Amino acid sequence: MTDTETGADTETGADTETGADAETGAGRGGARTGRPPLTERRKAATRREIAIEAVRLFSTQGVAATSGDDIARAAGISTRTLWRYFPSKEHCVKPLLALGLERAIAQLRDWPAGRPLTEAMAEQGPDGAAEEAGLTKKLIATAVEEPALHAVWLEMHYEAEEVFAEFVAARTGRPVDDLAVRVQAVIMNGAMRVGAEHWARSRDDRRTHEEALRAALRSALEGLSC
Repeated sequence: MTDTETGADTETGADTETGADAETGAGRGGARTGRPPLTERRKAATRREIAIEAVRLFSTQGVAATSGDDIARAAGISTRTLWRYFPSKEHCVKPLLALGLERAIAQLRDWPAGRPLTEAMAEQGPDGAAEEAGLTKKLIATAVEEPALHAVWLEMHYEAEEVFAEFVAARTGRPVDDLAVRVQAVIMNGAMRVGAEHWARSRDDRRTHEEALRAALRSALEGLSC
């Protein structure tokens, strides 16, 4: 099996998580509540460790020169286990690519209905957020230029579109399949993507990921000025 094959028949197992449920914490059924079970937290920790090692290897030796075996060895797991978590070596970075989007969606969901969304995404993060931000910034910048990683980046945002639609529907009281809801979801999702890419390409290390996403969201919600 090559690094980009899915291996669905022989390598993937019950641990594999895909789509909006895995990367943004919710799918068509709505937001999760409460603390994730221990097994889910362990899986998330394993996925994060794999992602960190994949980013490190991609940065030092390039995507093409890095194999799934290399990533598995660096993460201290078997290659077979690696394919149970991810369908390809490029997908190994998805947990880090999704960090900013996951946090943005979580804060948007929790934002009070009486306050404008343009003020959302506060400057806060868990311990180690600065190190994570550095890795994420480098990764997004690489993903924009590297076709295989770019495909994963776009796939992640496509999967998040339904999550944004559910958020807009809940916020406005309209059906999730309403045309205006779907369009607004695409606009918000696109703003998050472009904002993250702009931040990753910027040489200004003083601007945080949250600031960039908030500015992008403000631009989307305020509409065209022409």
